[in-house]
Amino acid sequence: MKFRRRFSQPPAPEALPGHVAVIMDGNGRWANRRGLPRTAGHSAGAKAFEAICRHANAIGLRQMTFYAFSTENWKRPKAEVDALMKIFGEYLGRIEQFQKENIRLRFVGDPTPLSPVLREKMRKAEEGSAAFTGLTVYLAINYGGRDELLRAARTLAGRVAAGECAPQQLTEADLAAALYAPEAAEVDLLIRPGGEQRISNFLLWQTAYAELYFCDTLWPDFRPADLDAALRWYARRHRRFGGV
Repeated sequence: MKFRRRFSQPPAPEALPGHVAVIMDGNGRWANRRGLPRTAGHSAGAKAFEAICRHANAIGLRQMTFYAFSTENWKRPKAEVDALMKIFGEYLGRIEQFQKENIRLRFVGDPTPLSPVLREKMRKAEEGSAAFTGLTVYLAINYGGRDELLRAARTLAGRVAAGECAPQQLTEADLAAALYAPEAAEVDLLIRPGGEQRISNFLLWQTAYAELYFCDTLWPDFRPADLDAALRWYARRHRRFGGV
C-alpha cells in the first residue's frame, strides 16, 4: 500500500489566528471502524493531541483550547469514563517531556468531581509550566459552556449582593473576567474534526465571532497537515465582526 504524503504548509505568521479551539471528536468511531474498544480510540486521540500541540508551538500559534471531557460526558459508560481519566493521568505523568518545548498548560472546567490524584497532577502541571512563553494549551476537562456562564453569572450576582456594584454597572468585560480563563483571548478559529457540525456547548462566550471549520477526518487521524489546512482556510476569511 502506498503512503500518500499530505501537503503541509501553514500560512505566514502574521496570518495565524491568535486563539484556536478544537473539539476532538471521532475517537469512538475511529476505534469501532477498526474493531477496537473505544478506549483504543481515546489513546490514539491523545497521541494526536500531543502531535498537534507540538506542531502548533513550532509554527508560532499562541493559544489553543482543546475539548477533552465535557460536563455531559459523565453520561457515558463508567468503564469508558474511567479509561478516559486514566489516560488523562498517564498523559500528565509524562508532562515533563511536553514542558521541555516551552508549552504552557492550563485547565478550564470544574475539577471538583475529579480524583484528588488527578487534581494534584493538574495543579503541578499548571505550576510547573506557568512561566513558559511558547504555546499556551488550555485543556477543557469537565467543562460546559453553559455551566461556565452560569458560574460567571453567580459571581457577578454575588458582587451585586455585596453592594460592590449595581446591576446596570456590569459590563461584558466584567462577565469575561469571571470566566475560567479570563486571560485567554477570544477564539478566532474553532476546528471540529469528525464530520459533525455543531459546537456542543463549547466556549459559548469566547466563540461569539469565531470562524467555524468542520472536516470529516476523525480526531485520531488529524495530523499537522490537517491543522495547516484549517489555518490556510482561516487566512482566506474576511472577518467583518458585524461591519461591512
